[in-house]
Amino acid sequence: MSEELSFLTIAEAAERIRTGTLSPITLTEAYLDRISALDSVLHAYIRVLASEALEQAKQAETAIAAGGWKGPLHGIPLGIKDIYNTAGIPTTGHSALFRDHVPAEDATTVRLLREAGAVILGKLSTFEFAIGGPSFDLPWPPARNPWNLDRQPGGSSSGSGAAVAAGLCAGAMGSDTGGSIRYPAAWCGIAGHKPTYGLVSRKGVLPLAYSLDHAGPMCWTSEDCALMMQVLAGHDPGDPASADVPVPDFAAVLGSDLSGLRVGLVRHFYEKDAPSGAETIAALEQAATLLSGLGAKVADITIAARATYTDLCMIIMEAEAYAIHERHLTTTPEMYGALGRRWITSGAIIPASTYINAQRLRRKLTSELVAAMRDVDVLLMPTWGEPASEFGDAASLRLDVAFTMPFNVTGNPALSVCSGFSSDGLPLSMQIVGRHFEDATVLKIGDAFEKASGLRGHRPALA
Repeated sequence: MSEELSFLTIAEAAERIRTGTLSPITLTEAYLDRISALDSVLHAYIRVLASEALEQAKQAETAIAAGGWKGPLHGIPLGIKDIYNTAGIPTTGHSALFRDHVPAEDATTVRLLREAGAVILGKLSTFEFAIGGPSFDLPWPPARNPWNLDRQPGGSSSGSGAAVAAGLCAGAMGSDTGGSIRYPAAWCGIAGHKPTYGLVSRKGVLPLAYSLDHAGPMCWTSEDCALMMQVLAGHDPGDPASADVPVPDFAAVLGSDLSGLRVGLVRHFYEKDAPSGAETIAALEQAATLLSGLGAKVADITIAARATYTDLCMIIMEAEAYAIHERHLTTTPEMYGALGRRWITSGAIIPASTYINAQRLRRKLTSELVAAMRDVDVLLMPTWGEPASEFGDAASLRLDVAFTMPFNVTGNPALSVCSGFSSDGLPLSMQIVGRHFEDATVLKIGDAFEKASGLRGHRPALA
C-alpha cells in the first residue's frame, strides 16, 4: 500500500485528497515508511522531519474536512533541498561549515509552500553548497541513483532527484546555477523545471552565483511541476532579481492542442558541438517525431556554439561563487570538502576584466537567442548527452556532454523530461527551452510528451 501511495503524482493525490478519498495523514505516513525502508541506502535525506510532517498533515486534514481546501498542494508531502532556509531547522548546504546553521525564517518559497498547505518531509542532500560533485569527505554521504545504486543521481540537487524518482516525496525543491535541477532530473528520469530567471524568488536560498541562480520544482511529471509553479511563481521584493510580471495559470494550458507550435531542434549541439550517445540521440529523434504527430512543427535551428555559452557560465559561476565564499575559504578552508573547496577556489584567479567581458558577451548572446526564437516557440535538445555515470572523480560529471548551462546564461525557462531508457535501463533525457516568461508553454509541451509517450508508468525497482 505504501508504494502505491508514494507513487501517486501530485495531481492524482491532490484529487483524492480534495474528494476525501485519501487522508493527508495516511499519505504522509506512506512516505515516511518508504523513507525509513530505503533511505539508508539512497541517502536522499540529510534530515527527516517526521513528527513535524505528521503534525502538518493533521492540520491539513482538519482544514480540508472543514471545507478549507487550499489547492493542489494542500496535504502533499514535499522535500526541500538543504540550501533552502527553514525556520528553526538546520540548513547545512551539505557542508560541515554550516552544520549548525539554523535560520530564523523560511526562504520565501518554503513559506509559500507552507501557506499552500504542503507537508514538509525533510531536508534533502546536495552537492556541497550546490557546486562540485558527489563527495565522501562531508558530514553526510552523497545521494545515490535509485535506478542503479552504483550510479550518480546528478546534482547539485542530488537528493531531490533521487527522492522524487524513488517515491520518497511527491515533489521537491531544487536549485539550478548551471544545470542543478535539470542534471539530476535527467539522470533520475524525472521532470525538473528551471524557471525563467526572476520568476521564482531565491530569497533565503544559500547562493552560489547571484546572476545565474534559479529556484524551481522537481517532480515525477511536468504536470506536477506546473502545480508547484502556481504556488512558487511571483514577485518578491526580497530578491533583487525578482521580476514583477503576471503569473499565468500554468495548469490551464495543459492538455491543449500542440498544433502550430514551432519546435527548433538544436541539432548542432548534440551532433557536432558535443556529440552525444547514440541512444540519447535516437530517443530525442523519436520524441521530435512524436511531437510532430501531436501537431507541432519541428525544424532544425542554429544558435551560438554550445562551448561559448558553457565557457561563459563557468567564468561567471566560479567568480561569483568565490566572491560569496571568500571569507570562509580564507579563514576556515578545512571546513569544506576537498572537491567543493577546489571548485570554488578556482574563481580566485579570474581577473575582473575577464568577468566583466563575460557579462558583456552574455548580454549579446542573450539578445541573439531572443532574435533566433522569434521563429520558434521552443528549442529541443538533450539535457545530458549520456545516462548517469558511475561514482568517481569530478571528471565523471561529464560536463562535456551537458546542454544545461546555455540557459542559465540567457535565463530562459528550461524543462528536463525523461525521453526513454538506455539498453541497461538508465533514464535518457530531453530538454525543452522556451522564451522568457513562457514557462507555461514549456510545461505544456513536456506534459503532452509524457502523456503521449507513456514513459511515466516505469519506476525504478527498489526492494
